Amino acid sequence: MLPFLIVGGIGLLLVLVSLVFDEIVDFLDGALSGTAVGSALVVFGASGAIAVANGLPDWSAYLISAVVGILVFVGVQLVIRSLKRSEDGTPSSPVGLFGVTRSTVTTTSGEVSLDGPHEIETRLAFADEVIPRDTRIRVIELQGSRVRVERAVPAPDASPVSET
Repeated sequence: MLPFLIVGGIGLLLVLVSLVFDEIVDFLDGALSGTAVGSALVVFGASGAIAVANGLPDWSAYLISAVVGILVFVGVQLVIRSLKRSEDGTPSSPVGLFGVTRSTVTTTSGEVSLDGPHEIETRLAFADEVIPRDTRIRVIELQGSRVRVERAVPAPDASPVSET
């Protein structure tokens, strides 16, 4: 029973290291995940200990442990691969989206809320001119995490044009 407990303990340690340090133990460029290997070792040790505790011969305990461990390894590896494929790729560009200023936007600072489907938080923004709060805007450029905006509707002229 001692070999099963040692292997299970090593597997538990490997799972914890992989989870805490975000797959720091990754083999063959992601083909073997540290989490999958650790999970397989934990299940190998646990099933072997259970088999020995129930009075099964050593050869059957090793056989059962190996089969169950391989099944768990394959299952965990497939789940991890599926989760990696479902991760978001590159974020969509907000350029061209419309929104509303949440604070006065200056040439250096401000906040806007955008109308895009993936825009759930306010964004830091700046503009070429001062844009007051609650003004409709349009994003014209993305610079890092900030967006450069302009008024969606041009500001009315201060001096009316008279027809003569």
